[in-house]
Amino acid sequence: MLSEPRKISLAEKVAMDIGRQILAGILKPGDKLPSLREYARLNGYSKNTVISAFDLLGERALVEPRHGKGFFVRGVEAPAEREDDEEPVGYSRVIDTLWLMRQQAIREPGRSHLAEGFPPVDWLTYMRLDRFHRQVVRSVGGLFRYGNRYGYQPLRQQLVRRLAAHGMELGIRQLVTTFGANHALDLIIRRYVAPGDTVLVEQPGYYPLYGKLQLHGAKPIAINRRADGPDLAELELALQQTKARVFFIQTIAHNPTGTDVAPVVAKRVLELAAAHDVLIVENDAMADFKPNSALRLSSLAQFRNTLYVGSFSKSVSASLRSGFIAGESSRIEELADLKMLLHIGSSEYGERVLEAILREGNFLRHVSRLQDRTRAATAEGLEVLQRLDATVFATPEQSLYLWAKFGGISDTRALTTRLLERGVVLAPGAFFNLDADQVSPWTRLNVAYLSDPLFLRSMREELDGITGG
Repeated sequence: MLSEPRKISLAEKVAMDIGRQILAGILKPGDKLPSLREYARLNGYSKNTVISAFDLLGERALVEPRHGKGFFVRGVEAPAEREDDEEPVGYSRVIDTLWLMRQQAIREPGRSHLAEGFPPVDWLTYMRLDRFHRQVVRSVGGLFRYGNRYGYQPLRQQLVRRLAAHGMELGIRQLVTTFGANHALDLIIRRYVAPGDTVLVEQPGYYPLYGKLQLHGAKPIAINRRADGPDLAELELALQQTKARVFFIQTIAHNPTGTDVAPVVAKRVLELAAAHDVLIVENDAMADFKPNSALRLSSLAQFRNTLYVGSFSKSVSASLRSGFIAGESSRIEELADLKMLLHIGSSEYGERVLEAILREGNFLRHVSRLQDRTRAATAEGLEVLQRLDATVFATPEQSLYLWAKFGGISDTRALTTRLLERGVVLAPGAFFNLDADQVSPWTRLNVAYLSDPLFLRSMREELDGITGG
């Protein structure tokens, strides 16, 4: 005869539910459980039931009481589950553009991240974001409503002042905030590029932009990037032979080559844009890594035929998701309306935090320190590449990226696959071309990691294997 299943008490059920969360790693060691009264009220239990459940968890060594403070998790920490975008580097996985984008979200100890698109975290922690968080949450007004479609007004006022330091004269209604530079590019593409339109892009260039344009149904045409800027002969020919009305460009700290557009080239680009009625979209996401005096197309043109995209993801925090677009007021009003239609508004909380950061004098010191570190890392990185007999596309004074190729290596996608087995992650040059299947000997290297011993050892072994050394 089968015995009836043992009935469990409500307190036991509560203890089992919490215990499963602890063992699954949802509740982690050191986490504070809700107070007895709060847990009972939120879940509709009596206080005595919750007391009994917490006592059972204590007996099972999953929680511990702390006098006057409550109950805290003390269970063994479970292995953290990986999110889909934090997969371990898979050697069998196709090395493609989306693979490279996924790598930006992975931070694994013991790996060498030459493909990293951001500066090291310790370059940014000087900002102490927790201080600004406290400032913002103490002033709760506005945090529970949608904000202005243009963005948080005090932040826009700060941005107007910052752009004035770059030589750009604009009013507060000539600027709309975004969720970073990529969101800004999305809005611009939606408004100014129709499916089937021909647009001009730099090559090598910002690979997520290629994906955005292709997803939108646009037809991008590549203009080769030289050490002094876009190839002017190619640009003029493309403008004469196509109906392209938008040209996407990075004037300074170009991703991936680290180059800046020379003044004579910048002037000619603007002349061609005016002659062919082309809108120039200038992506300046690396602005804080360069001096204020660095030449920008939007400074020369004062927004005639230009839109200027800025971001603080790399210089403050990618988690704030804060960027902006500046341009003529009529264009910005259209983009603000589009932003409102798609997202209602951007994050006023994040924008208040950024405004507090920009308002404080420490931000200028932070930028100065960031540029000093970039300058030193660039010089050191160039020395490392010289010792490895690498060919460098350009030798900027300060840039987060260097574009290089190594003797005897014609395909950096294959090189990336081989180095992954040693724990080194590279950014193959093919991904920065419109045709990502094209074999390329080039690779983008983050200067902050070029002196990493694992990279140096692995690269030397690779090169010795080629030369027989």
